[in-house]
Amino acid sequence: MEINQLTEKIIGAAIEVHRELGPGLLESAYQRCLRRELELCQLKFAYELDLPIRYKDVELDCGYRIDILVENLVVLELKSVQKLESIHEAQLLTHMRLGGWQVGLLMNFNVRVLKDGIKRLVLGLDDGSRNQTK
Repeated sequence: MEINQLTEKIIGAAIEVHRELGPGLLESAYQRCLRRELELCQLKFAYELDLPIRYKDVELDCGYRIDILVENLVVLELKSVQKLESIHEAQLLTHMRLGGWQVGLLMNFNVRVLKDGIKRLVLGLDDGSRNQTK
């Protein structure tokens, strides 16, 4: 499956969860429901995946975890906050960089319409910059 098709499928699953539950729940509730929805979409994923830091040829467990990694390609960072902040983007970008993944979705379920709470982040473009799309 092509990466854009995969992210569309993931976003569709998240929208389904948001339609069913609406805003206002804890992040953990959305994560569990999204995992179930990803199963129903027959997507492979890992959750609460340990993300060690490699420092001077030593791998260190510093307690970082990825919310969900879909098809070993797309990192999902889930939130249920009043407003997404730049620190949330930085967190996702750091996870992507540490793990070597290029595409991530930052999803804030505490919004009236979920599409307003989703940001797609991309690392490793040809010019070395990062790209964001909403």
